[in-house]
Amino acid sequence: MTPLLGLTLDELKNLAAEYGLPSFVGKQMADWLYSKCVTSIDEMANVSKVAREKLSESYSVGASAPVMSQKSVDGTIKYLFRTQRGDFVETVYIPDGDRATLCVSCQVGCKMGCAFCMTGRQGYVASLSVADILNQFYALPERETLTNIVFMGQGEPFDNLDNVIRATEVLTASWGFGWSPKRITVSSVGLRQGLRRFLDESRCNVAISLHHPYPAGRARLMPAERAFSITEVVDVLKQYDFCRKRPLSSDSPKQRRLSFEYIVFEGINDSMAHAQAIVDLLQGLDCRVNLIRFHHIPETNLRGVSEKQMLQLRDYLTSHGVFATIRASRGEDIMAACGLLSTAEQEKEKHTSSQ
Repeated sequence: MTPLLGLTLDELKNLAAEYGLPSFVGKQMADWLYSKCVTSIDEMANVSKVAREKLSESYSVGASAPVMSQKSVDGTIKYLFRTQRGDFVETVYIPDGDRATLCVSCQVGCKMGCAFCMTGRQGYVASLSVADILNQFYALPERETLTNIVFMGQGEPFDNLDNVIRATEVLTASWGFGWSPKRITVSSVGLRQGLRRFLDESRCNVAISLHHPYPAGRARLMPAERAFSITEVVDVLKQYDFCRKRPLSSDSPKQRRLSFEYIVFEGINDSMAHAQAIVDLLQGLDCRVNLIRFHHIPETNLRGVSEKQMLQLRDYLTSHGVFATIRASRGEDIMAACGLLSTAEQEKEKHTSSQ
């Protein structure tokens, strides 16, 4: 079955025309999908029964409920979803006072191989379809409470760029879910072939995985550095306008925010010399740096730093003109924190049972 979830308004109108239906039926289908969030075509009450039956022969909504969930002591919930092709992917719901953030995945596994990431340990399995990406939002029990979406789950968004851009289009379109792009952030290591295209085609916020200010040091943590250096990434970013704070006016040209993610490792990227190198690297960019505690993964020599060291780094950066925050650690007890997502065990079980 081909999923309707992820189709644009024009595509839904064209689909209606293929079945000999007026174009307004495409608009009705968009309303049922993106405003009413139906789970079956048969629920589209103002589409004729005959048309619904014909559509159901080849199409489905494409929504499926999570197959498993785990709740952290801090209220974070990790959901396991099955994809259209039968793989598994994890999604994290993070409530925080009057805010609630959904961390979505765009791939099963990842090709990037970062030394500190469990998803990278899993290896690459598949890229998610647009329907798979959107289903993590669509089928979330807490969907109505969400205030923000971050593409910071499993996978590298720029390695699945067509589907990520389409998903953000559906999320932000007036005929879609109608979200402001300022409420959506897409994180990337900064792939050459995707960075400029995303900046040109999307209005969503951007987060770049930095993790080390020196190219050689970053390459030891992140193999992607060898293909596209962080200095080249920053050079590209300096050609675009960003706004660290919320614009005073909706007419402001600076609507998009830029941030850098920086996991702090003991003895590797935690010195004041590293902090000064960050200041030098990011000079001239209107951005923020999110300092992240390292969440230990098996079979690694990497270690996190003390709270005192995190505060020293934050204070040094902020006092030298680079606004920095320490990101609160959430969901570590259920392996839902930064760098801990992996469906390797589920994938292993799936392949074992299919033999």
